[in-house]
Amino acid sequence: MIKKHYYSWQDVETMCTSIVLQMYKDAWRPDYIVGITRGGSIPATIISNMLDIRCESLKVSLRDANAEPESNLWMAEDAFGYVQEEDRELIKSRWDPARRSKILIVDDINDSGATFNWIKEDWPAGCLPSSDGWANVWGNTVRFATLTNNLASSFDDVSYTAHEIDKLEKDVWLVYPWEKLGTYDAT
Repeated sequence: MIKKHYYSWQDVETMCTSIVLQMYKDAWRPDYIVGITRGGSIPATIISNMLDIRCESLKVSLRDANAEPESNLWMAEDAFGYVQEEDRELIKSRWDPARRSKILIVDDINDSGATFNWIKEDWPAGCLPSSDGWANVWGNTVRFATLTNNLASSFDDVSYTAHEIDKLEKDVWLVYPWEKLGTYDAT
């Protein structure tokens, strides 16, 4: 039988505060925050309110069979400093590092790593895919935050986290407060 760990709303608030304090310590402040729909929406909103920074959402539901992830190419362009064609003659380039937006991508858990890895593959595929400049985006312009980071995940670029687990050592099912609301029957 798999063990469950339940987080309270107070736990979530404390975890979000921890993430904000880590960013203060790094002297890094995003221009906007992106919450991964469902699990990341609530902590992203809390962090957004704590910092008084706008919040966006990105749908990456890889485990839902009927859900298609959305690319949101405009976020990739913001992160990379993409220069629109009408401005290229002035800038003399397809990108300008000075135009890069700092983006914090938030999810409740980095479990398998699939969600964050999908973003790191999707964004460059749609915005200057042949550029080696993406190496300067991840970890600098774009950072990832999770309430809980699974150390056994295939994604190891989480910048900010409040709680770490290793599901290879101890398998546990994490239950956040927004997941304990029950089910509803439409009949």
